[in-house]
Amino acid sequence: MRDYARPQTLDEAVGLMAQTPRRILAGGTDLYPTVGRRIDGDILDLTAIPALCGITQGDGLRIGACTTWTMIAEAALPPALCALQQAARQVGGRQVQNMGTIGGNLCNASPAADGVPPLLALDAVVELAGPLGLRRVPLTQLLIGPRQTLRASDEILTAVILPASALTGRSAFVKLGARAYLVISIAMAAARIQVENGRITGAALAVGACSGVAQRLPVAEAALIGAKPVDAPQLVTPHDLAGALSPIDDIRATALYRRTAAAELLRRAIAEAVA
Repeated sequence: MRDYARPQTLDEAVGLMAQTPRRILAGGTDLYPTVGRRIDGDILDLTAIPALCGITQGDGLRIGACTTWTMIAEAALPPALCALQQAARQVGGRQVQNMGTIGGNLCNASPAADGVPPLLALDAVVELAGPLGLRRVPLTQLLIGPRQTLRASDEILTAVILPASALTGRSAFVKLGARAYLVISIAMAAARIQVENGRITGAALAVGACSGVAQRLPVAEAALIGAKPVDAPQLVTPHDLAGALSPIDDIRATALYRRTAAAELLRRAIAEAVA
């Protein structure tokens, strides 16, 4: 590590990034395990910037990039965010939840990032700050591949924005791993369902760890519209997911197992969301 900076304001942080692109430190739970015994390059520590932490409600919901998973899990949030809170309680162990941040989870861009499917189901948009000012990018566009995002090297992810239209309905998150905790997911699913007059009027479904990036499932979503909630889980089949998912064979599972598991997890998430 050549230089370490811990700015007090976002403007100061953006100025430092404009001078020399740096590795960003928020919670450090993704950074430290990847660097080994030595951190190469300059570090920008965001943990002293109050504007980057916390959850505020206005026209929608704004979650600061340095908000920890514990803060999200323990916040008083509408039922539509239940899936995000369930994911927050399953990100690593308690120590990781206390330090790990929502922004770091997104910028790390792991295909198995627990926070991504719930945020996709919430139509999340991320806010990026750089020398040219602020810009907003839908989460569906931010993640472009394993460990790859559209964030420029001189930009800082400052917040996750959830539109007011996504704060309706109920949601649920289900993941599958080799054990219950401290495990990289084999597959995971999030569902947000809106019900009016005994029929489903809106559905947002997402699956993670089954493609290079987590995916929304518009075909499966459309199949649920107009259905009775009790019938909804059985309307999801592996065939509905085939076009959207591209799972791989690895040490944790085969592609075929992942595809089958994703459909079952999605059925469980839907059943929980409409219960």
